[in-house]
Amino acid sequence: MNAPARLDSTPSLEDFPYRLTDNVRFADLDPNQHVNNAVYATYFETGRVTLVKDRSFGLIPPGLSWMLVRLDIHFRAELRWPGTIEMGLGVAKFGRTSVTFDQVVFSQGRCVASAQSVTVLIDESTRKPTPLTGEIIANFQRWLRRGIDRK
Repeated sequence: MNAPARLDSTPSLEDFPYRLTDNVRFADLDPNQHVNNAVYATYFETGRVTLVKDRSFGLIPPGLSWMLVRLDIHFRAELRWPGTIEMGLGVAKFGRTSVTFDQVVFSQGRCVASAQSVTVLIDESTRKPTPLTGEIIANFQRWLRRGIDRK
């Protein structure tokens, strides 16, 4: 049986089935010469948006869209330029109208940041939350995060 993930536990990249790589840009740095905290929100957005906007995965039915409603970031280590990052994403749970993602940023085999994000499915015309369909939930199954208890 898997134990629930603890906030202070160090994530393993292998637990995140959706992965992307990217470059750390010089423009990502702040006056302390490390990646600015606000940039991490962009890294996490890149992971989420790249997944859900890929039409081949069937995660956005016509007339619907996803809206970010919560982003909790845990900064774990400094990230510097130059370098590359590997971003990981896994579905942590489903709500009635929402999907919660666990996300990570790794550099040189080390987790430098982790986050939990919540997105809500909305009707594009009314801008109101709309319930997840069985098809959407089924299409997300391949992206379930490993190593957590989904009770």
